[in-house]
Amino acid sequence: MDLKEIVTTELNVEGYPDERFIDLISKVKPHQVTLVPDPPDALTSNSGWDTVKEKNFLIDIVGQLKAYGCRVSIFLNAEPYLVENAAATGCDRIELYTEPYAAHYHTSKEEYIKPFIETAIEAEKFGLGLNAGHDLNLDNLQYFKSRVPHLLEVSIGHALVCDALYYGLENTIGMYLRKLKD
Repeated sequence: MDLKEIVTTELNVEGYPDERFIDLISKVKPHQVTLVPDPPDALTSNSGWDTVKEKNFLIDIVGQLKAYGCRVSIFLNAEPYLVENAAATGCDRIELYTEPYAAHYHTSKEEYIKPFIETAIEAEKFGLGLNAGHDLNLDNLQYFKSRVPHLLEVSIGHALVCDALYYGLENTIGMYLRKLKD
């Protein structure tokens, strides 16, 4: 497998859209910006946006980021009712928060994959691209990819880095790519 032919390089900047973050985006102009509802001092995400309560705030932020030429993704819990308001913000994609699935993968994956499937179908209805991320790894990725329709991209950080320490970076990337093949 020649990774240069398979891997597309894009810069995705993920964070809470405070003034400092927006200033960074205006200078860097990444391919994609993923908005997370966590304050800047949070170690990691633990939930997605409530697009019902935060719709107007997100509309303003998404418009500003798109004016910089960025594709915008909103981090979202796997709850179909949130998708319509996410779409109303003008974002291009949603990124599903996958920790609940990952936490129950070994005990009840069939039950915990259902809301992700339903949310993916709802996102497709509204013309939103679908990303996913948080606690995805070599054990649970292939099942997730095989069940959740319309998946465009996954964000895998911690697990990939840990696996790379054991298997090497190129081997690890190849292992993840094989899990994502249809």
